[in-house]
Amino acid sequence: MIRVSQLKLPVAHSLEDLKIQAAKELKVPPGRIKNLTVSRKSIDARKKPVVYVYTVDVELAEEKKLAGRLHGRNISLVRPKAYQFPGPEAPQEVMRPVIVGTGPAGLFCGLMLAKAGYRPLLLERGETARARKKTVDRFWATGELAADSNVQFGEGGAGTFSDGKLNTLVKDPKGRGRFVLETFVRAGAPEEILWWNKPHLGTDVLIGVVEQIRREIISLGGEFRFETRLTDIDIQDGAVQGIQIHMRGQGERKGQRDTEEYLPCRTLVLAIGHSARDTFAMLAEKGIPMEQKAFAVGVRIEHPQELINESQYGKGYPGELPAAAYKLTRKVSGERGVYSFCMCPGGYVVNASSEPEMLAVNGMSYQARDGRSANSAMIVTVRPEDFGSKDVLAGVEFQRKLERAAYRAGQGRVPVQLLADFQKNQRSSALGEIEPCIKGAWEFGDVRGIFPEGLSAALTEGILGCEQILPGFSRGDAVLSGVESRTSSPVRILRGETMESPVRGLYPCGEGAGYAGGITSAAMDGIKTAEAVAAGCGMCQNLGILKRS
Repeated sequence: MIRVSQLKLPVAHSLEDLKIQAAKELKVPPGRIKNLTVSRKSIDARKKPVVYVYTVDVELAEEKKLAGRLHGRNISLVRPKAYQFPGPEAPQEVMRPVIVGTGPAGLFCGLMLAKAGYRPLLLERGETARARKKTVDRFWATGELAADSNVQFGEGGAGTFSDGKLNTLVKDPKGRGRFVLETFVRAGAPEEILWWNKPHLGTDVLIGVVEQIRREIISLGGEFRFETRLTDIDIQDGAVQGIQIHMRGQGERKGQRDTEEYLPCRTLVLAIGHSARDTFAMLAEKGIPMEQKAFAVGVRIEHPQELINESQYGKGYPGELPAAAYKLTRKVSGERGVYSFCMCPGGYVVNASSEPEMLAVNGMSYQARDGRSANSAMIVTVRPEDFGSKDVLAGVEFQRKLERAAYRAGQGRVPVQLLADFQKNQRSSALGEIEPCIKGAWEFGDVRGIFPEGLSAALTEGILGCEQILPGFSRGDAVLSGVESRTSSPVRILRGETMESPVRGLYPCGEGAGYAGGITSAAMDGIKTAEAVAAGCGMCQNLGILKRS
């Protein structure tokens, strides 16, 4: 197969136009092309008019001879290689692994182990995706928070209520990332995520996708228990022996009560997500090796989507172009950097709280990205030296302090302040031309006062400085809301080259453990963890120490 890159076409074009352009680059008649597949598609808006840029894979006769003749002209010979789980498959006598958390890391770890015959048990403190959505919608409408099933917890993880970005910077020579995208497509995601350079899945699509992955895991012998929380790990002689779980009463109208259960377990995967603060505390109490980790905090900023579109595409841009995104970064005083994060074109700011009397925000888009506002987190990195303590959970307490301040600033609602008033350190009393797009109630409040002054000053300087890159970004009526505090995990659960903790049988995994940053990278880490679990079980088989569950 021949790969042809850097094919540029106007926004209005057909598949036949793309085929003709590829044939021109190959210097062959279009009729010689037997098949053409889009490998990558992106938008080049650096010069106007805007164009699409393609990489395509072409099948035609005498490929080797042609590729050799045209080598170096954006043309190469490729041999696509599908990801293969290295195994080994589950031995007959094996105790089923337990996976805590059903975000992308937990789901993909479970999927790979189920495919290999390990019959994993997946535990999730929150509800199924569809039930969880109803609970979250009720929270946004009434403020009634469910501590174990919310924007942070439940099937699909925190990414279910986000923009659902699927791009990653993780190097991927084994094809795990491609396998993740192909799995999403088989589960109902649009095929375009396989070739867009910055693919995404909106919340409306993600819910159905994670449900389908769950059904596949179950069909392969896996099992799920929802509304089930890990409360303790039984560790003996430096190895996992079992776990204690708390199960919320299913259907309390029928008189069912919460119950506790001990499960024997030799392989425990912790895919717990970045907000499992009570679990972090339990792990610290058990002496499981962890360390503080840097993360970032800041605000959500909203602009009219049309402003972003015109800034990126130019005035009079073709209407069929998707809602435009941006990526901004500024170096500010004090050796800090301020940068955009999780930008949501045509999206919403959401109340993403998970603890009583604390408030955090995030950004979310639906698949269509057709909301009137664009929002992004504008954040500044905080390091362990900012936490004021050597305690491994000091970063958690730093987050909580900001979230308590945000809750007070908005009197329980999302606090909102215009950029001009944030700059002047005064409370806003009226909106400008921008109407906030927020899921959940909001209230004018002192957003600047949420942060230590050094961070507030850094955010102000960084946001104002972005005007040089994106005109209109620093307009005074841009809407700020806070606090964006859950950008990544505040701790790292230590693991070695075999993906295993110093506690034998314990596998920290995904974003919550400090090893991923987004849906795709977390899913890839879940696959790597499944590979490690299988390799460990294979070694145990050779040593003759496997036990049946």
